[in-house]
Amino acid sequence: MKGLAGRKVVVTGGTSGIGAATAQRFRDEGCEVVILARSPGPDVITCDVGDRAQVERAFARIDSLDVLVDNAGVSLRSAAVDIGEEQWDQVVATNLSGAFWTAQAAASRMLADGGGVILFTASTNALVGYRYYADYNATKAGLVALTKSLALEWAPTIRVNAVCPGYVLTPMQEAEYTPEMLEQVNRRIPLGRHATPEELAGLFAYLACDEAAYFTGSVIVMDGGETAGSVVSGPGGPGA
Repeated sequence: MKGLAGRKVVVTGGTSGIGAATAQRFRDEGCEVVILARSPGPDVITCDVGDRAQVERAFARIDSLDVLVDNAGVSLRSAAVDIGEEQWDQVVATNLSGAFWTAQAAASRMLADGGGVILFTASTNALVGYRYYADYNATKAGLVALTKSLALEWAPTIRVNAVCPGYVLTPMQEAEYTPEMLEQVNRRIPLGRHATPEELAGLFAYLACDEAAYFTGSVIVMDGGETAGSVVSGPGGPGA
């Protein structure tokens, strides 16, 4: 990808699934990668993004950056009538508040340094209704609105875009779905399968590179054609 080599990239939630694949893709492009995650590991700053104080402490160790992939997220499959206050607060804190706190911290540095790219992991759950993920869906829809608002406010210095994955075969997805449920989902996706995390990582790398310099305020769907039709049926579920 043109212009990525040598750039500093921060990936939240970068120790598994889409985040881990994205961190590796940017390393492969010659970038310096820093991961913010609750789980320790190589090149990881331990941070719960839902806690603003932890975000501020983490970014105190990051003097500058070129790209933020705001990917940290959590989903818990529950009927809407069963979602309690603790679950609601956890999902909102991580998926929406945490995305904003990290974007805000990144933007303060990018605006001072003259440029940067912020990319959010949203979901097709932001665009159409799905059963059993009311809290998750609400946060991902919030990310779409946040993307457009920040793109306007921070242009032309910072480009802000969101990716809306459909079903992606990640550890989080496999933990929530039985093999039978996964196969049921595959039957209703026009391409007949889940995406791989690496496919999403390639899209993030493209959106961060110089060849995507005219993308801002965009919401890009990558779902194998699932939402191309007028009706989405079945049990539903997140892709990120």
